[in-house]
Amino acid sequence: MGRFVFKLPDVGEGTAEAELVGWHVKVGDVVAEDQIVADVMTDKATVEITAPVSGKVVALHGEPGAMVPVRGPLVEFEVEGAGNADDAPTPAAPAVAKPDPAPVVAEAPKVETPAAPAVEAPTSGNYVFKLPDVGEGTAEAELVGWHVKVGDAVEEDQIIADIMTDKATVEITSPVAGTVVALYGEPGKSVPVGGPLVAFDVEGRGNVSTPVAAPKPAPKSAENATTASAATSTTRSATSVTAPSKPVPALTGRAPGERPSASPAVRNRARDLGVDLTFVPGSGPAGRITHEDLDGFIARGGSQPASAPSGGSTYAKAQGTTEVKIIGLRRKIAEKMAESVRRIPHITYVEEIDMTAVEELRAHLNATKSKDQPKLNVLPFIARAIVVALRDQPQINATYDDEAGVLTQHAPVHLGIAAQTPNGLMVPVVRHAEARDPYDTALEIARVSGAAKDGSAKREELSGSTITITSLGTLGGVVHTPIINHPEVAIVGPNKIAERVVVKDGQMVVRKMMNLSSSFDHRIVDGHDAAVFVQRIKGLLENPATLWMG
Repeated sequence: MGRFVFKLPDVGEGTAEAELVGWHVKVGDVVAEDQIVADVMTDKATVEITAPVSGKVVALHGEPGAMVPVRGPLVEFEVEGAGNADDAPTPAAPAVAKPDPAPVVAEAPKVETPAAPAVEAPTSGNYVFKLPDVGEGTAEAELVGWHVKVGDAVEEDQIIADIMTDKATVEITSPVAGTVVALYGEPGKSVPVGGPLVAFDVEGRGNVSTPVAAPKPAPKSAENATTASAATSTTRSATSVTAPSKPVPALTGRAPGERPSASPAVRNRARDLGVDLTFVPGSGPAGRITHEDLDGFIARGGSQPASAPSGGSTYAKAQGTTEVKIIGLRRKIAEKMAESVRRIPHITYVEEIDMTAVEELRAHLNATKSKDQPKLNVLPFIARAIVVALRDQPQINATYDDEAGVLTQHAPVHLGIAAQTPNGLMVPVVRHAEARDPYDTALEIARVSGAAKDGSAKREELSGSTITITSLGTLGGVVHTPIINHPEVAIVGPNKIAERVVVKDGQMVVRKMMNLSSSFDHRIVDGHDAAVFVQRIKGLLENPATLWMG
């Protein structure tokens, strides 16, 4: 028997500790592998922690309500085999020895016989690490990427993989020290919770009795490697065949095959111009190629690479393709967009709005604001116009469960703000937009958008919107067709504000105009209702004094 110390894994919230909510086992209990042993809480997510091995509980570290450090001991098990911790011999050994008299000494050589298995135990074993439940309540998670490869020696608690559940990327750490013998899954594929993730060769017996075979994708790697080597060989052959047809001119002063000396700036410029520096003589120290050398070479008509036809372009031809696998959050966004278009019959309505009065009011408010008030852009005014317009059409401030056939109309306006982030498009939520003045709205938009961009947004800040604004700011264009944020039934998309000549009261005047592009779920919102809603927004924005009159 051995002792296995199970340490609290990193459950993906980016914290150094978690609160122990409760135990599902007690000392003396016999548990099976993957059995739930405890609940911990990180931020506002409760995570079920499962046993990585089968065995008997001999120690519990921590009481409910206490904070447990990540990678700190959580549960200790008595397991078959050597375990992962040094354990003193159990008292059972001397108890067995007591009935035996002095002949025990005579049988000392026989004592060496059981010593042989003791030497075999720590030699080598197989340990299969299964994907733990990381608290999202899903049956599977997407494998984003590996931090290790087959053959790597890893330490306990070393990061081995990244997985994604919903919109959270979680780092998975190794529960043991050993050598990686198999990786289950490829980036972009889904791995079931409780399914094998990594197999290790470890000291001791491990947790499986049979040798671990590499998964099927492993041969593909070998094939790819063979293909890659073949491609490399082909490339080298092609290069070696082609190279002699381009002898280096003697005027360069460089031996054949010698790499020309030049600064990064010169190399970048030559690359843009399609110039092979191999053929450019250098006048700098040690034959270094300068900008003047490059200019002189081009002036002499030598700017074309040897492969370019005479009289052709001075720019090099681009070759090859690049395949980018869509995984992680980018794939989640793609799937959600496809689902929205597939399930929702969109109707898009575009209206032209005179924003001159709003811009004048905005300029006045920004000029007279106090130091603690934010500078206003146009979004707080559009948000307020949406809030007021929804009072007459509550069916637009709604979410539609098309599978159950239930439309839920919401009294509060939880305004989604489509935001471009380094990780892709996200929709942080300004809650209770109906209760906010323009300054408070501006502050909250900036806060939730900033949190989404820097990755600090909480799960509840990225869900629960009832209607969405999507804006490209100064890149807003003239018109666009926004895609509804499912399960909402409407989305409003302001375009850029630009000065245009319009006819007002029979006179041609220059006004600040903006197109408002909006899409609606045609199953819920008729074309007439969509037009009434947008026209109401138009009237409010063209008369901004009415925005906060009730």
